[in-house]
Amino acid sequence: MRAPAVIRATDVYHQYGNTRALENISLIIPPAATVGFIGPDGVGKSTLLSLLAGARELQQGRIEVLGESLASRPSRERLYSRIAYLPEGLGKNLYRSLSVYENIDFFAGLFGLVGLQREQRIEALLQATGLAPFKHRPAGKLSGGMKQKLGLCCALIHDPDLLILDEPTTGIDPLSRRQFWQLIDAIRALQPQLSLLVATASMDEAESFDWLVAMHAGRILSQSTPADLLAQTQAQSLEQAFVRLLPETADYEPFKIVPRGDEQSQAIAIEARNLTMKFGDFTAVKDVNLRVQKGEIFGFLGSNGCGKTTTMKMLTGLLTATSGEAKLFGSPAEHSSVATRKRVGYMTQQFSLFNELTVRQNLALHARLFGLHTNAIEPRIAIMAEQFELTRVLDELPAGLPLGERQRLSLAVAMIHQPELLILDEPTSGVDPIARDKFWRIMMQLAREQQVTIFISTHFMNEAERCDRISLMHAGEILVTDTPNAIIASQQVDTLDEAFVTYLLRAVNQSKTTQVQNSETWSFAAHTPVKQSRLFSMQRLWSYLKRESLELLRDPIRLVMATLGSVILMAVLGYGMNMDIEKLSFAVLDRDQTSISRDYVASLSGSRYFEEHAPLTDYAMLDQRMRTGELSLAIEVPSGFARDLYRGQPVEIGAWIDGSLPMRGESVRGYVQGIHNHWVQQQAHAQGLTPLAGLAHVPLRFRYNSDVKSLPAMMPAVIPLLLLMFPAILTSLAVVREKELGSILNFYVTPSTKLEFLMGKQIPYIVLGMINFAVLVLLAVYLFNVPITGSLFALTFATFFYVIIATTFGLIMSAFVRSQIAALFGTTLATILPAAQFSGLITPVPSLEGGARWLGEIFPTTYHIIVTRGVFSKALGLNDLWPALWPLIVSVPILMLIGVLLLRKQER
Repeated sequence: MRAPAVIRATDVYHQYGNTRALENISLIIPPAATVGFIGPDGVGKSTLLSLLAGARELQQGRIEVLGESLASRPSRERLYSRIAYLPEGLGKNLYRSLSVYENIDFFAGLFGLVGLQREQRIEALLQATGLAPFKHRPAGKLSGGMKQKLGLCCALIHDPDLLILDEPTTGIDPLSRRQFWQLIDAIRALQPQLSLLVATASMDEAESFDWLVAMHAGRILSQSTPADLLAQTQAQSLEQAFVRLLPETADYEPFKIVPRGDEQSQAIAIEARNLTMKFGDFTAVKDVNLRVQKGEIFGFLGSNGCGKTTTMKMLTGLLTATSGEAKLFGSPAEHSSVATRKRVGYMTQQFSLFNELTVRQNLALHARLFGLHTNAIEPRIAIMAEQFELTRVLDELPAGLPLGERQRLSLAVAMIHQPELLILDEPTSGVDPIARDKFWRIMMQLAREQQVTIFISTHFMNEAERCDRISLMHAGEILVTDTPNAIIASQQVDTLDEAFVTYLLRAVNQSKTTQVQNSETWSFAAHTPVKQSRLFSMQRLWSYLKRESLELLRDPIRLVMATLGSVILMAVLGYGMNMDIEKLSFAVLDRDQTSISRDYVASLSGSRYFEEHAPLTDYAMLDQRMRTGELSLAIEVPSGFARDLYRGQPVEIGAWIDGSLPMRGESVRGYVQGIHNHWVQQQAHAQGLTPLAGLAHVPLRFRYNSDVKSLPAMMPAVIPLLLLMFPAILTSLAVVREKELGSILNFYVTPSTKLEFLMGKQIPYIVLGMINFAVLVLLAVYLFNVPITGSLFALTFATFFYVIIATTFGLIMSAFVRSQIAALFGTTLATILPAAQFSGLITPVPSLEGGARWLGEIFPTTYHIIVTRGVFSKALGLNDLWPALWPLIVSVPILMLIGVLLLRKQER
């Protein structure tokens, strides 16, 4: 062990908030060895491997990988091309909408492979993994085993010296698991210098490793070879050895199967006859026949994507079969009543309870949902807590519980209403052996003592052996249904795992010897990557740009939002923001009934501002019609109006205005006063009387927008608003989406720089933003009749920089949030509020005061609004607009620098 080491770690600590994930980790790993990190989920394996891969920031301690310190950024940059990292989760480092070939090609670009060498390397990997026939299939449509093979291809594209695999076979079937390890063995035979680190919860896999690191509760329990570990613990198997290493296991007793007695019920709980399910031309399930007896533990096994989940949904009535029949307790499953459904409990593979509620509150909530009487809820919770060993954690939140206790809580919730049938979807995935045995004791007790039927799916063969009967499924068909011992005997093999593989091989017309191509028939030629700058590479930028563009084009929701969102919103705003007040309804109470009074009314109805309705007869009608909102204005012409006017005596006209909307009421008053004064002046002139005019007359002329309409004023300001909001939202979602899916790890562990990553994500949305700009301008000109009077080039030039600013806003926002919902709301608020309130959209920026004025002066939308209004309304050109253009140009590098500084190259 004192030979040159691949990994040297000393006193490594890591914690998330108040939770300590790793504590006092020190280890030395020899070169060219396969090292297994064993232990259940939640013990710190993934955290440690992500630290070793450089994907996570080192908090405390020292780690050297391949002679380089991970605390040094230059050292990490040198390690990116020497380490390959396959994170936990089926296909987590893949892009679902990209094909098999496109995924590998993306990674090839990041690591500097070009030309013929790149094609040969990709083809060799496809042939080695058996993925060549599926090179054009989207990654999202691959089975679990194929996803892991593709992830391995992406990881091996650059000939690494260290390969780190985090739970690579969790959730995949035995055949795919066997093929995966055969592939790894073949690769290691061709690359003997390759060091391999593997995290696994499967002790069967760990038996073949050169070195084992057993972990529990963030600590290392043992570092040794498998043989030394067995000798140290005096155990017969690695699982037993691991259990003996755990603290407080002196009273542990291995799980014992309780045989199902012949006297137990033979009644049928679940029955399927010729059950078939088709999705279009694809047959997911074909002619399935099953009979599950009451009180039986029935295991449902199968290869990935074989139709197990679809079958389970049909058996429980959640999915209507295309043909055939499914029955629950003798009743058709698809037409089962509420009473029948209450007899079923369902536990999902992933924890799906409410983390905001305590254990007691989760149990009480589900008890109420299943209709338990209020007085029976607390006693039932007490029984569940005792049966499932949850009494001491009843008032704790589920998020703080160990995985085993969370699984028992999920089972208790499924059992709270005392169902007769339990459907469990891989319930013990990732839990430690002791917790798994406790879980199975509870299930065995439920089945044997309470006659609860248990229908369980699993990929663990040692669990399948505990079932009374099992079904093996492949490609939508049941291959065999029998007891585990009978299935093993029928294939004349020693284990259920071997029997499972034999059945699958026969189903696909293969033999054991053709699982992976012989290593002599293919090879990985040594490649010489093109030397790339560590600061910036156009090839890496192009890889991100190409991948983001393909994902965007294949995502119909994002594409529609990107292309039509701003168009739809502009149409809504264009019609909704029109503040011109025209064709206001009015009626007249004419008590004079003369030609003069009718002429006065005609002066109102003849204008574009008013539209006359049926006349009024009295005040009661006036009041009633204004209450209903029919009238905005009522005019009363008094009797003797014409007579007094001809005599030169003062006359009064009554005007009632609807003031429920003050702004509109003030506008109506202004219109009425203006029309009234104009009519009076006309009458005075016609009668030869002295005009009622002042001593001076001030003629008014509007230099721009001479018709004083609101749309030509508002529409040019709406364009900057939309060009800021939508590109910013889309860009922020593009980055945060990678955080949610986990593919951001590819950025953490590859030679990509922050600027390459950000620009690769940004450029497709800049292009979309410019396309949106062109569409918005066309809408403004041809739909809303707002002409361009100035330089279109100046407007386009300013918009180009403005769209870059908008997309950079999205990149900056993505640094602060981790969910797409938060990115959507955060970006919307951070863009639309300042743009609407402080950028001169309604109130001129010089009219603002204090912080509002300061924000308006620095916000880019202020200057783009100046440009758009200048080009649309004031006939300004490029030279006239330079005072507003240079702030936009200067903002681009400043905001981009902020984005680069805020983006993290490692996860915390």
